[in-house]
Amino acid sequence: MRIGLIGTGRIGAFHAETLTALPAVDRLVLHDAVERQARELAGKLGAEHAGDLDAMLASGLDGVVIAAPTAAHADLVRAAAFAGVPVFCEKPIAATLAGTRVLLADLAVSGVPLQVGFQRRFDAGYAALRDAVAAGELGRLHVVRACTADPAPPSAGYLRLSGGIFRDCAVHDFDIVRWVTGREVVEVSATGANRGDASFAAADDVDTAVAVLTLDDGTLVSCTATRYNGAGYDVRMEVAGSLGTLATGFDARTPLRTTAGGPPPGPGRHDGFLSRFRTAYVAELTAFTEVAAGLRPSPCTGADALAALLVAEAADRSRRTGRPVRVEEAGPEAG
Repeated sequence: MRIGLIGTGRIGAFHAETLTALPAVDRLVLHDAVERQARELAGKLGAEHAGDLDAMLASGLDGVVIAAPTAAHADLVRAAAFAGVPVFCEKPIAATLAGTRVLLADLAVSGVPLQVGFQRRFDAGYAALRDAVAAGELGRLHVVRACTADPAPPSAGYLRLSGGIFRDCAVHDFDIVRWVTGREVVEVSATGANRGDASFAAADDVDTAVAVLTLDDGTLVSCTATRYNGAGYDVRMEVAGSLGTLATGFDARTPLRTTAGGPPPGPGRHDGFLSRFRTAYVAELTAFTEVAAGLRPSPCTGADALAALLVAEAADRSRRTGRPVRVEEAGPEAG
């Protein structure tokens, strides 16, 4: 397969290295608005470089991976789709809820498949949780606990463009809750705090947040997120049911100690998402090559991206208003 990749920053370069190692990919073409950056990475990986985006999309690609800055996602997805090229795009697929809905309408017209980059769906631990829930091994679910903790805050410049902690960070939890439980979120109560750098308040954001989700079957979910977990990158989930509790994210590299006197976390703690989810990223892009080849439907669709974004919108509105928010009223057009 001949795969294009747009965006050669941190995640883009990581995806490029992953793609070059996949058996299904025999040719990789890189493009970036910073042409020198793409050219240098192409030289390092033995890939092709394309300075002209339109020419690249018209050159017979089997698929394209979009890892450019968020503001460019919608236009790039649309351009690829109308060029007839199957698309993988990092979240979010558009910067706003309205933009997401317009883009999905355009994609429906094009008929081109889209896979969205919620990589936790490809992590073995989360998949095991989903399988256990689906098989009824845990009985009737009553509580789900999800945690995302970054070891250090992003830059002030990033914060201004991130969309806030719920849309940028906790949205991964919102997606994986839907995927693991097979249920929809109907209501959100959320709050947040700023006890760190002033750049969060300046960006009208918070550095730590908690959201309580109510699922359509009454299951309660707590999602916590922080930008200040100095012990290391920590992403976990627990699913508790009437017959048992199952958790993922606990291993020798988890930055967590207990009072029971067990050993502290070992060396090589996860320093970020690229370390924690390395294997999942490989599985994710492997799946995309199968989507692009027409061998399977998208495992994470634009509709999934919209559903997670709606929960994030509800969480943000709840934090600002101090009241529970129904997901159905989360969109700006809903008032």
